[in-house]
This record gives sequence, structure tokens and C-alpha cells, in this order.
Amino acid sequence: MSWRNSVHSSKEESPNNLIHKSVNLLKRAAMTTLALSALTIGSAAANDDAKLKTVYHVYMGTEYVGSVTDKSAVEKAIESKLDAEEEKYDSIELQIDREISYIPEQVFRASADNEKVIELLNQSVKAEAKAVSISFGDKPAVLVKDEQEAEQALKKLKLKFVSEEELKELEEGTEDSNEDTKLISVKLSEEAELKEANAAPEEIKSADEAVEFLMKGTLEEKKYKVQEGDVLGSIAQKHELTSGKLLELNPELNEDSVLQIDDEVNVTVFKPLVNVTVEKEQSAVETVPYEKEVIEDDTLNKGDIKVKQEGQDGEKAITYLTTEENGTQVNRIVKDEKVTKEPVKYIVIKGTKVTPSRGSGSFSWPTNGGYVSSKVGQRWGKMHKGIDIARPNNLTIKSIDNGTVVSAGWDSGGYGNKVVIDHNNGYRSVYAHLSSISVSAGQTVSAGSSIGNMGKTGQSTGVHLHLEVYKNGAMVDPLSLF
Repeated sequence: MSWRNSVHSSKEESPNNLIHKSVNLLKRAAMTTLALSALTIGSAAANDDAKLKTVYHVYMGTEYVGSVTDKSAVEKAIESKLDAEEEKYDSIELQIDREISYIPEQVFRASADNEKVIELLNQSVKAEAKAVSISFGDKPAVLVKDEQEAEQALKKLKLKFVSEEELKELEEGTEDSNEDTKLISVKLSEEAELKEANAAPEEIKSADEAVEFLMKGTLEEKKYKVQEGDVLGSIAQKHELTSGKLLELNPELNEDSVLQIDDEVNVTVFKPLVNVTVEKEQSAVETVPYEKEVIEDDTLNKGDIKVKQEGQDGEKAITYLTTEENGTQVNRIVKDEKVTKEPVKYIVIKGTKVTPSRGSGSFSWPTNGGYVSSKVGQRWGKMHKGIDIARPNNLTIKSIDNGTVVSAGWDSGGYGNKVVIDHNNGYRSVYAHLSSISVSAGQTVSAGSSIGNMGKTGQSTGVHLHLEVYKNGAMVDPLSLF
């Protein structure tokens, strides 16, 4: 048992192992008393050595405990105490926390109390173990059983934030260059200091417990800014506090307090005793968004847009250097990037031509060529209010002057697809029997711009355009305008 290293007999002591002077004085006093007793008894008693008995004066450090007749009984009692303690702690060798020494004395009458001394020692002596402390500067240390356990704890601390394979490759310098993520370094924010120490066995932690202790650290008061939807209960839960503890930290608040956004509340958070900093190199392929170019064209009506070239995203190979602290990214910079596929610009042509809504009074022919197949006048027993134009070079129908589309759609009165344009100068024009319409009500059109295609919808005998013109509400013969 290692406790024996703390037990000494006066016969075995060397000068370097003597206890304090006060103990030596006590020893001398005991020996002097023994000598005086011998002188009193006389030489006859001195010859009767068989009647002398040995007692042992027991000291705990510099403190006198008492006398015993059998020091082995004391040793067995202490050994039993250590055995009982060792059963509670696996693989930890224990020793006593005080130095026990014995001073023998030859006496005729033994005045000793073995049981009392053993009881006093059991009450006073504590079991302790040799340990290794892990500390970072002046912060609280954590104790483990030996240096190997300390190194294991420091390794496991790093493994909370990198994989075992990554750490092994880093230590051996065998990182795979084809991996998207390469570990550059894993460091502790402060250098760990390992020292031998004696400690109570219940204070000694396993490697896993040591990691938890170092990461949890100490409580530190912190201000929390109230956000939308926060109440006292949710703030307490977010910071692993009870509502009562939160109110204790904020005496100006009570259970009915109404919190406002951006109010500051005192909370406590655990601050790690040491931070683990991980640096990585990360490679990725990212999209290079295409640019958009707008070309203005004054020959295209305002509001009209034509796509000249479709856009296409490009690609780039990029390498980042990232820094993480306790698993949270705190910095990222671009180490290198290279465009591997150029983006294609998206180009659109945007019309800027402003079409006046007021007619010029100068009218243009509504079709590309063609002839007048029917004029204004009586036809089939009723008035034909416009002219019919047939057989043009193409089917495009055009506005005869600038204006605003009043209506564009189906007419159930026989006109079929019909467009009505107000030229905002007293004139209105009507276009009927269209096969399709390309304008809408409210739209501004310019003279000669397309409004649809010629057709034979409604009551029509063939493909043609029926054109009517009105001035201040009165019918006008269109042929008088061209």
C-alpha cells in the first residue's frame, strides 16, 4: 500500500526525514521522563529488563494523537480505510494525506489506548491520490489520474470538433489532396500545463469528464437583448435558467413585467476554460451569376422588351480558408478562385420610343396594299358605314394615326374581332373582322403600328378589313382622308 510511505518509526529516521522541532522536543521530554523513572527505581530494577514494555507514541504530522501498544493495529486500520475507499474508485491508487510517525518508549506500566488512537486517526486521516492537473493560465484546473489520461483528455477535446481520421491525417501529414475539405490546424487557445498533484479521489475526473468540465467552464454574466416574441420564460429556457433565477439576476423585473424589443436582460452563460480553434481549407465549385445588360432602343415603343441574348450562369473553382472556434465559424477568407466556365450575358432591348396618343391628323393606309372592295353607301338595302379592303400584300392591320385603344375584342353585332381607336383629336377609327388582335384597351398606338391581322370573323363574306371613321361622333368616308 502506498500509505506506508507516510509512516515512519523513530529508529528508521534519517536527518532529512525528521519532523518539526516541536515533535523532537516531545520525544526528548518522553525520553527524559523515562530516564528519571529509571534513576528512581534504582539499579536493581534496571537489571529486570523483562518487566519493561514498549509503547508507541503516535504523531500525525506534528500533532500528537496518543499511545498504542501495537502499531500494526494502527497500520491495519488505516489499510482497511484505504481498501474501502479504493473500492469506490477504479484504477486509482490511494494514500493517506498525513504523515504518521511512531516514537517507541520502554515503560514498566503501559498507559495506552489503541482503540481511541485508531478512532481519532480514522476521523482525521483522509485518503488521497496522486494525480495530474490540467490548467490553462490562472483558470481553474481539472484533475485526472495520470499524464496519459491528461493527454487523452486533450485529444478528446480536439475530437469534439474534428474527426479522428482528420486529426490522425493532420498529425501524420497524410491529408488526401483530393478531399474538398483539408484540415490545416487544430489548436487550443492557451497552452495546457500538466503538473503532478495530490487530490481527493472524488475530485479526479475521467478524460471524458475533464473535457466536459473544460468546455462547460464557468458561469459568466452576460446581457441579452430582447427580440420579437421573447417573454421571460423563453429567455430563461434559452439560457438554461429557471424563471426564478432569471428574476434573481434582474431584480427590477417581476413575473408580470412586459418586455420591449431591444431591452437588455441579465443572463448567465457558461464560458469555456479553453477554446478549440480549427483552421480548414475548403474547396468548392460555385455559380458565377450572369450579368444583365439592357440596351435602349428609341425605335421600339416604350414598355416593349425584346431578348437579344439569353443569359447563362458560369462556374468558378474557389478555395476558402475558414476559422472555427468551438464549432462556430468566426472567419472565412478567399484563398484562391478561378473561373472555369465564363457566364453568358443576358441582353435585352428595351424600347424608349414614346408614342403620342394624340393623332397628327395625317392618316396612313391601314393595310399593306390591297384594294377597296366596297365603299361607303347603301348596300343590300342598308347603309354600309365604312370601306372594305381586300387582297393586301400581307394580313397585317395598322392604326391609321396615333391614338389610344378604346376597346379590343369580340363584337356580337356582326363585326367579329373589333378594335376601336380614339385619336384624341375628334377622330375615332373602327377595325372589324380581324382574325387576331395584338393590342389591348388603354394601350397607346402610333400611326402605322400593328394592331392585329386581317380575317373574316363575324358577318363576313371573305377575308377583308372593314374600316369605319368618325369625327366628333359623325360618320366620315375613310377614302376622304387618304
